[in-house]
Amino acid sequence: MRKLGQTGYCLHRDDIPGKPDIAWIGKKRAIFINGCFWHGHTCARGPRQPKTRAEYWRTKIQRTQRRDNANKERLASDGWKVLVLWECELKNKALLAERLVSFLA
Repeated sequence: MRKLGQTGYCLHRDDIPGKPDIAWIGKKRAIFINGCFWHGHTCARGPRQPKTRAEYWRTKIQRTQRRDNANKERLASDGWKVLVLWECELKNKALLAERLVSFLA
């Protein structure tokens, strides 16, 4: 964030719904960085199924998705703008920087 000239953010504020990874309280902007498997992303890594305890993991990921959606809805209703970045998207630094700058503008 600092390489993009962004300052004034907080990390992992537990007083904000969902405990976003990065938040600008004054701007009401929140960024969540989600692991593809743990949050059930639709990329190549996200939907893979574990070989052991498959039902446990399926239920856990569904519960995580419901919690994520509820947190995003609550933030939106409180006037926050939310950006979700996926683990698989972090590899393309140029596109990542573009998305961040656009979101924070």
